[in-house]
Amino acid sequence: MTAPRADEAARSVLTLFGARALGLPGTHLARTSRPGRVHRDWHYWWQAHLLDCMVDAHGRGSPVVSERLIRRHLRGIRLRNWGRLRNGFYDDMAWLALAAHRAGRPARGLERALRGAITDDWGGGAFWSTDRDFKNTAATAPIALYLARTGDRVAAGRLLDWLLAHLADPDTGLLRDGLRRVDGRPTLVPHVFTYNQGPVLAVMLELGRVDDATRLLGAVGTRLTHPGTAVLRTHGGGDGGLFTGILVRYLALAARDPRIPADARAAAADLVGATAEALWSGREVRGWRHRPVTVFPQDTTPAGAGPVADTVELAAQLQAWLALEAAAVLRRSA
Repeated sequence: MTAPRADEAARSVLTLFGARALGLPGTHLARTSRPGRVHRDWHYWWQAHLLDCMVDAHGRGSPVVSERLIRRHLRGIRLRNWGRLRNGFYDDMAWLALAAHRAGRPARGLERALRGAITDDWGGGAFWSTDRDFKNTAATAPIALYLARTGDRVAAGRLLDWLLAHLADPDTGLLRDGLRRVDGRPTLVPHVFTYNQGPVLAVMLELGRVDDATRLLGAVGTRLTHPGTAVLRTHGGGDGGLFTGILVRYLALAARDPRIPADARAAAADLVGATAEALWSGREVRGWRHRPVTVFPQDTTPAGAGPVADTVELAAQLQAWLALEAAAVLRRSA
């Protein structure tokens, strides 16, 4: 039943949030919340992950997402972003570059921008934004993944080495947030977020760093789940509503990688399945313009999932869609 669940998430997200960009034909963009208007708030990276979800669904043959819709969505992002794909945040651009590459529509201008984020300051790594006062996992990891997937394994390896040297917690094995300039010096920001572990894991797999990937899988399973379960923790609403779905996407890659030890693959599959099941179990069916749509909770709990909020945010719905697509891929490959 995992593919039908993913199809239902896709149908509901596109029905509830999808619209033309600026009302123009041949375009697609998503509202950021319901109730809400498509043009009021602009969350570039949410739209990038929606594109990635579309690619997932289309790639497994879902009837919900067409190649034409994928093209229209990328066109809508460019239009809403003032006719260009660049913005002031390198992590945003990295996510879109990854999604566009998977969609077979590479954005060359984004690659030039991403390479500009990488400097030797503080030993390496990539800046988060054009303010250039914060180097973090959120930007460095997806940039490294993009470079690895497009053939620059040397640059990707250097970025991964920097992450492990500067931001990996020696006690837990998890990646911390980043280094921020404070009084002219880089200062550790120690927060740990689920999503940061995902692209780091994916880079390790791309570069064949199997031992590193296996250790990170163990840390995720031990440190980022609700006690006594394989259900991953979540991070509330707003941007945090997307975080755990991103991790689940890359856990599914590890679960299917024959280079990873069998027990670690099985553990990764359990994390994917349990988290997707928790979000599915917490769903509600609501009406929208005389059509039923399924909406999902933004948080998991030890008992499964929390209630669905009255105002439904795109990010949290994408988190569920990501998780259900990951579960569908694992079921298909089993």
